[in-house]
Amino acid sequence: MELNDILQQLNEIFKDILDLDTLVLTPETTARDVEEWDSLSHIQIIVAAEKHFKIRLTAQEIQALENVGDMCKLVQKKSAQ
Repeated sequence: MELNDILQQLNEIFKDILDLDTLVLTPETTARDVEEWDSLSHIQIIVAAEKHFKIRLTAQEIQALENVGDMCKLVQKKSAQ
């Protein structure tokens, strides 16, 4: 799966969880860039992404994520396994 495809799918998940229809994620987007992205919504986003992509992320992998681009790469890696 291409990183751009993953980014588009994650963007839809984020828009749904954060209730932001106009949200446009970039690989550089972080929680600091989106006011509605707090610790509770972060957990909801992770769970929704795991279900959507049919993957499991470890706590260590989640903590290592610095931005949306890192998440895309991790989803790509996990999906290929």
